[in-house]
Amino acid sequence: MNTSSPIPVRAPHIPLTDYYQTEQDRQAYLRQIFDDTAVDYDRIEAMLAWGSGSRYRREALLRGGLKTGMQVLDVGVGTGLVAAQACILVGDPALVTGVDPSPGMMAVSKLPKSMVLLEGRAESLPFPDKHFDFLSMGYALRHIGDLSVAFVEFERVLKPGGRLCILEITKPQNRFGQWLLKNYMRGVIPLLTRCISKQKNTTTMWRYFWDSIEACVPPEQVLATLRAAGLTQVKRHLELGIFSEYQAVKTVSN
Repeated sequence: MNTSSPIPVRAPHIPLTDYYQTEQDRQAYLRQIFDDTAVDYDRIEAMLAWGSGSRYRREALLRGGLKTGMQVLDVGVGTGLVAAQACILVGDPALVTGVDPSPGMMAVSKLPKSMVLLEGRAESLPFPDKHFDFLSMGYALRHIGDLSVAFVEFERVLKPGGRLCILEITKPQNRFGQWLLKNYMRGVIPLLTRCISKQKNTTTMWRYFWDSIEACVPPEQVLATLRAAGLTQVKRHLELGIFSEYQAVKTVSN
């Protein structure tokens, strides 16, 4: 990992001690619950997003600057919902690489065989410096232990001029919006999963999803931490008041 760009402050999320006690426990918990519930993930996600997820992800990648022929790294690839859209947009799945700490999630993906999938973590990416034109991450930011470490890694593996696009669900600003989304994600969705899920942990996972959204580092700190990692043109695009797209560019001089 490149240590030449010091980060002045740590950027961890609020610990969710109802689920784990230490950072090591958190990593083990997340790997286990994602491995256990992988077979249900895409089906529940489609229900959560009312079937609009693929179109939104594709549009977000385009807003982030993804173009044909780019070499792409998708961090937290999971079952490949973001990576699948990247494969279409770049024109060749062999140009897209996915990395995730959950082998169970990657195993159930329906991604093209020519796309590379590797086990790994955002805080220690198994790639050389200046290797990718574009780095994406879909709804995994809140599962990273310390964004400061991960963002330095993101900057390291991007080529000069390379672009970054991170998608995340952000807690609404107003109280009614928070109440509505919380009850939908922590109440309605877990209730519905009992009828269609194959794994008993699936209900717990979707409750955890809302709790991790509440505990996530706020957008202002995400933006500041991206800048501290040496990235430029850092900005946030917001859709429907809850879908945050963090965009940035690696400086050409690096």
